Amino acid sequence: MEFFVVQLLNGISYGLLLFMLSSGLTLVFSLMGVLNFAHASFYMLGAYFAFQISTRIGFYPALVAAPLLVGGIGMLVERYGLRTVHRYGHVAELLFTFGLAYLIEEAVHLVWGRAAVEYRIPPSLEGPLFAVFTSQYPIYRGFMMLVSVAMLVSIWLALTRTRIGLVIQAALSHPQTVEALGHNVPRVFMLVFGGGAALAGLAGVIGGNAFVTEPGMAAAVGPIIFVVVVVGGMGSLAGAFVASLLIGCLQTFSVGLDWTLAGLFARFGWRVTADTPLASLWSIPLAQAAPVLPYLLMVLILIFRPRGLLGTREG
Repeated sequence: MEFFVVQLLNGISYGLLLFMLSSGLTLVFSLMGVLNFAHASFYMLGAYFAFQISTRIGFYPALVAAPLLVGGIGMLVERYGLRTVHRYGHVAELLFTFGLAYLIEEAVHLVWGRAAVEYRIPPSLEGPLFAVFTSQYPIYRGFMMLVSVAMLVSIWLALTRTRIGLVIQAALSHPQTVEALGHNVPRVFMLVFGGGAALAGLAGVIGGNAFVTEPGMAAAVGPIIFVVVVVGGMGSLAGAFVASLLIGCLQTFSVGLDWTLAGLFARFGWRVTADTPLASLWSIPLAQAAPVLPYLLMVLILIFRPRGLLGTREG
């Protein structure tokens, strides 16, 4: 029972971090139809900016300043990069964001080097938050969950209760009508792209010190973000939320389990021996296969429900 509760809490906290990342990508795709390959690079920039700012003025100012800086960079990228290549179609946009990811990674190498930096959890957020049987649940995990939920509520309120949110929702399906009513649709695009980058930067601020801040962090988390978006449904924020929690719990639980298919078969009376076809495959522990499970889930979703769990448009 203790294992289940602790892993569930860890899975929810990791899933909420994934949602913070995937929500920005989902918003950008919903509004602009752009699948931003550089989205995880903004996550990395958020972590590095927070590291740099926190060494000067502390973690809490970095929690505000770093996402704003990343959002500003995102708006510049949209205004002077994506908007220029948009006329050449989606392939040009994909190539642009793909190249941008490499440029950001090389810039990080030049400024901060190739080794991991010591971006640490602030002392005020160290220690246990509460006890789960004999285990102590850390304060920072709870802080990550709090920031993620606050971000989720903020997005929902902004999209449903503010004027700019209504304009954004209208621009999703009727951009020409919105522009005819006097709204600057290109500016809306720029703000949404910058907002998506800022959300990724915020995830980097709270995730960089919980895990590791190094130049390969974007490549490590990037594929998982796209899995979340595909499983949840392209362009669906609700789907991204469900998929994030699902994949977060799936990976967290599987890492802590040493179950094998051979053990499962043994329960039904079929024993795997050296002569059994694919014997080595059936004997792989679930913990060892954990990194592959989200991609297996994505393949199954694409086979049986190509639009994703809550998707409303074909991906």
